[in-house]
Amino acid sequence: MPEADGRPYDLVQRMRELGAGDPAGWAQSELREDIPQEARWLILRQLWPKCVNTWTAETIYEVPAAHRAIEAGADPDDLILAMRAAAYAAVHAALYVIDGPDIAAPPDAPGWSLMEVRYDDLDEELETGRRIGGLHESILSADPSGREGADLWS
Repeated sequence: MPEADGRPYDLVQRMRELGAGDPAGWAQSELREDIPQEARWLILRQLWPKCVNTWTAETIYEVPAAHRAIEAGADPDDLILAMRAAAYAAVHAALYVIDGPDIAAPPDAPGWSLMEVRYDDLDEELETGRRIGGLHESILSADPSGREGADLWS
């Protein structure tokens, strides 16, 4: 049975299943403010495991400079932490760029927008018309460790 907002599922339960901290808060924001929070969370939750947390004791050796630093006596754990912090900074900067126009571009230059889509019964993509923004503001909340990136700066 569809929920009151027309979804075929309970948004709070969906956000809980997707691993969002404070699933009720995310759902209430979407329903009250018409912010595509489910779509935002679906993006944010992928960034830590696919970008930030990819640097491990095994993967740092894929970077020749890191390998040389370890051979020269650098602590591998410190290198991992530094590489994760750099990855976080790059992700945050990229999200900030996505969220806004290039203010140094000419006034008539094109812009961009990240938009939410849904899929119909035939898997056809349907734009909802809702812009996904503010991702850089929420990236820390997506840290799967629950520490909101605190370990990157210690």
